[in-house]
Amino acid sequence: MKAKQIRFFSPDENSEATKKAKKSAVKSTPVTGYISATGKLVFPDKAVTELGFDPETNQFKVGTQEGKRKIKSLYLVPGIEGEGETFELAKGAKSYGISLPYILQKGGIDYANTKHTFTVKPFDYDNDVTGYELKLSNEKPKAEYTGKPRGRKRQSSTSEEGGL
Repeated sequence: MKAKQIRFFSPDENSEATKKAKKSAVKSTPVTGYISATGKLVFPDKAVTELGFDPETNQFKVGTQEGKRKIKSLYLVPGIEGEGETFELAKGAKSYGISLPYILQKGGIDYANTKHTFTVKPFDYDNDVTGYELKLSNEKPKAEYTGKPRGRKRQSSTSEEGGL
């Protein structure tokens, strides 16, 4: 008999304690935000508490993937308050925001005419520092294709009637 890949169970997997632990690990909803019409990254209060930001002292380095012209995701890495290249998290009415109008414009994001949202995913950065990836998506659907039809031409029904 050939040796197959077999997954063996442990005695711990057969107890009720692990069964209950798996049920309690409910998938949390993704943390989201949006880009305002003035070019601010807006984090609702709920998102700020879920991510564990301290809005009074939070300074962030903002970046994007090197070598890309169009911005598809932004990266926020916590910085130190005295550091020169950091952006401050400013308090709004029911949210917090980071103003980046020129950076977004240079990155090809039309925030004035299209509503853009983003999902926040934490990632590990240098030396146990947690950074945040903001993956952008716009709510405007892709324009319908209006070009020339491709493929074989359809036979018209008039050619069949001409034979009578």
